[in-house]
Amino acid sequence: MNLPVIPAPASSSTSDGSFAVGAGHGIAAPPAELAGVAERFAADVALDTGLTLTGDTGITLALEPVDGVPTAAGVRADGDEVDERHGLQITDDGIRVWGSTPEAVHRGLTSLRQLISAHVQDGVAVLPAGRIVDGPRFAWRGLSLDVVRTFHGPDEVRRVIDMLSLYKLNVLHLHLTDDQGWRVEVPSRPALTDVAAKGAIDDRPGGYYSRSELAELVAYAAERFVTVVPEIDMPGHTTSVFTAYPELAPAQIRTVDLGNGASMQLSTLQPGLDETWAFVEDVLDAIIPQFPQSAFVHIGGDEAWGMSDEEHAAFVERAAALVRARGKQVVGWQEIARAAIDPADVVQYWMDVDLDSMDAASAPSDLPDDLLPILVEGLQKARHDVPKALAAGARILASPTTWLYFDRPHKDATSDPAQEEARERLGLQFYGPASIQDGISWDPVTDLRGVESVEQVIGVEAAIWCESIVTAEDLELMLLPRLPGAAEKGWAHETVTDWPEYSARLAQQSPAWRNRSWTWLKSTEVDWK
Repeated sequence: MNLPVIPAPASSSTSDGSFAVGAGHGIAAPPAELAGVAERFAADVALDTGLTLTGDTGITLALEPVDGVPTAAGVRADGDEVDERHGLQITDDGIRVWGSTPEAVHRGLTSLRQLISAHVQDGVAVLPAGRIVDGPRFAWRGLSLDVVRTFHGPDEVRRVIDMLSLYKLNVLHLHLTDDQGWRVEVPSRPALTDVAAKGAIDDRPGGYYSRSELAELVAYAAERFVTVVPEIDMPGHTTSVFTAYPELAPAQIRTVDLGNGASMQLSTLQPGLDETWAFVEDVLDAIIPQFPQSAFVHIGGDEAWGMSDEEHAAFVERAAALVRARGKQVVGWQEIARAAIDPADVVQYWMDVDLDSMDAASAPSDLPDDLLPILVEGLQKARHDVPKALAAGARILASPTTWLYFDRPHKDATSDPAQEEARERLGLQFYGPASIQDGISWDPVTDLRGVESVEQVIGVEAAIWCESIVTAEDLELMLLPRLPGAAEKGWAHETVTDWPEYSARLAQQSPAWRNRSWTWLKSTEVDWK
């Protein structure tokens, strides 16, 4: 049954009859544990549709178990075992939403929000009678947000959290540190914010989140059942650290000309220096308490250019041990599998290029000569990452570049001529363009090289990198309408998504986006409502 809900429910049906939601309706005496969920639902409906739910009749919430849907595979970023399965029943007499946890009821209410938004007209939403019983395929469903290359302030991050919540995504992975800047406070290392936070890529303004701002963001996300996971990228991507603390930098730093007026440093933290580990411990001790809901710390581990395999492995192993000693679990980009990792570690798979045929002759012709052999060597090593991770008993977080890197250019034109300049400007041409249909034409198990079963995958996480993204509008234009597709792949149990059916559901999301003033690419692939 093609209900206008994303992600697609595990089970749904319609029947004769309807219920009209309008002025005077609202949540009927919710249980005390669901009072906050009910309040946020009413506030969100008002933002989505302009419809004010002020009454106490029409919608009933209940804390009851749900059967008939498999439990989610994988692990959650908060480390808890929370049941998100829920039910939604619409009859002539009213609406009922139930689940065994407040989070489950919240997920059911997001489906109801989408139904109301799709059917509202003249202040009334006439909803067809029907029933949904639903739950996620994977426990971890998220977005990695680069706030370094372009700094996105708290207000914009809150807008992104609202998008995640609407589509049942439950993780915001904040990429807080990189070559171009540092975005989080470490009181014992003030130069990280006094010096390293000042800039961004291409002379864009920098910034960082104060401890109070970060606490508010983490709380805002938690209220919407989104866990914020911090990433401290190391041992590579640390040029900003060396700007703040030159004594941590290698004596000789190799620089590669990128051919566009910019350069890239091939420099990493050095595992043989005591000062390196004093720095890492200071950072972990300051940052971990700022993310109390997260059971994980992301240690990066990617693209440690110029570092020997032995040094890289030694660094990853010691950094991971420091994270575990502080009671947290480790997640890192797939290169951490080249070290001796723990079965509880999570390896984030991203390099899904055809590694077997990768060599200098097949690489893009516009790459600088100095950079090409470095990239080819790294990609050739990458073919072994997933097998090594799985052999160690670790599991995979699926973030394949082909389908889940949202810094790919948009392939299809927009029906809004005012967006064409941005569409042509945004995204890394190196990746090649991708359509909205491309984003749902894959499966997180059967299409991941080296993965053989759903038990090996903890979840799905899209990534948005901001080399070409300058403004908040740019960011949203690259996130929407792609983000619902990532949610579909992380939640829906069907391994094949039918494009015409999905496109019809996606088209009916646009009224809520318009009411919330979210920017989205009006792709000609979709008949927007």
